[in-house]
Amino acid sequence: MLPGFTRHLCDRDMKGIILAGGLGTRLHPLTLVTSKQLLPIYDKPMIYYPLSVLMQAGIREVLIISTPHDLPRFEALFGDGSHLGIQLSYAEQEEPRGIAEAFIIGESFIGEENVALILGDNIFYGNTLPTLLKSCSQLEQGGIIFGYQVKDPQRYGVLDLNKVGEVVDIIEKPAQPPSSYAVTGLYFYDNEVVNISKALKPSPRGELEITDVNRAYLARGLLRAHLFDPGFAWLDTGTFEALHQASNYVQAIQERQGVQIGSIEAIARENSWISNDCK
Repeated sequence: MLPGFTRHLCDRDMKGIILAGGLGTRLHPLTLVTSKQLLPIYDKPMIYYPLSVLMQAGIREVLIISTPHDLPRFEALFGDGSHLGIQLSYAEQEEPRGIAEAFIIGESFIGEENVALILGDNIFYGNTLPTLLKSCSQLEQGGIIFGYQVKDPQRYGVLDLNKVGEVVDIIEKPAQPPSSYAVTGLYFYDNEVVNISKALKPSPRGELEITDVNRAYLARGLLRAHLFDPGFAWLDTGTFEALHQASNYVQAIQERQGVQIGSIEAIARENSWISNDCK
């Protein structure tokens, strides 16, 4: 359990958002004809992996946000989600105007609930990940983000931590990183995230930055960071090299350990959302 959070069984269910927009320019020419998040990571479409994370957290209502061009492809893949025992909705992000815009686009979907957001090109894996995710989905107040140790933190939003591991700042792509912990593309927030996002001003690059959302929670003393240990894997699959590495990783784990990564059907069965007879 994360320090500073009391685990209670909420009287309402957390909702989930997958942000699967963008133009995928680093993966041209592949992404000229299909969405980046539909490219294969070994034996599954990329978007299976973030959806599986939300499902492992016990989240059954999920909004997929993508471009007007790509959204019909996700609808064709998943439909309404009933075959998985979940409820899927879809919404358009006409242009990439920042991660935080997902909460504005999804305002009516979120309603009065808390919400988890995951980026459509992020893969997470670890033996104790489901337990961690279920704990995070019970949050009552504030926000939870995740840090992962990387060798090139200059490429990411980076956590500035004090001596006891508490977040004191988050710095976007710093020339002199205060730590080696990058902020991953997985976030859990209370319902106030909608109002926070609506009050944001675009950054110099014209986007509503998720870092500014996290700083708003930090200023209120309501942001906690969980630092993944080396037993977890976080893969950001936005380049050809990363696509190849992620596919190799998934193949190696599945073949050597006999487990499935990102199997949404298996998770639905484990959660008793569908029966074992469902194909």
